[in-house]
Amino acid sequence: MKTDLRRITTPLADDVAGSLKAGEKVLLSGFIYTARDAAHKRFIETLDAGGEMPFDIKGQVIYYCGPAPAPPGKVIGSCGPTTSSRMDVYAPRLVSLGLKGMIGKGKRSEGVKGALKEFRGVYFGATGGAGALLARTVVAAKVIAYEDLGPEAVVRLEVRDMPLFVINDVHGNDLYEEGMKSYRK
Repeated sequence: MKTDLRRITTPLADDVAGSLKAGEKVLLSGFIYTARDAAHKRFIETLDAGGEMPFDIKGQVIYYCGPAPAPPGKVIGSCGPTTSSRMDVYAPRLVSLGLKGMIGKGKRSEGVKGALKEFRGVYFGATGGAGALLARTVVAAKVIAYEDLGPEAVVRLEVRDMPLFVINDVHGNDLYEEGMKSYRK
């Protein structure tokens, strides 16, 4: 398990995604998009109806987050990760369309892990309960779609050095499974 700190930027290229390993610590910079359950449902409904995503998904990273409103003088309020498994029904299709990364907390289904391996994507873990600290990495935020969903609207975030762990890599490795094996030893 690799533990060196590495800086990466979005959009994620295939070679960058392919070089990341489960357990690796990264600092992510660039643009990412927030989306939770309701937004994911709309993504799929739109695609099923022959429409397009509200942003070009190729090489992008979706953060499973519903940011709190920005307090005075701040770019954004608290923006911690939500449980990723709720998006597992939607994620394989989005990964097949070019989504390269997802940020959240908790384990992913075998279907998601299979899609990450097949289409060379990565699942990053953000520390739950640290939403106020993660908000400090956001330098700009703008609602770009589904404003009617309130905190579940799609927000384009510009982040600088967002601290994350690689949980699932393109090689099928899973930090949670590796961690349990190490603990049992």
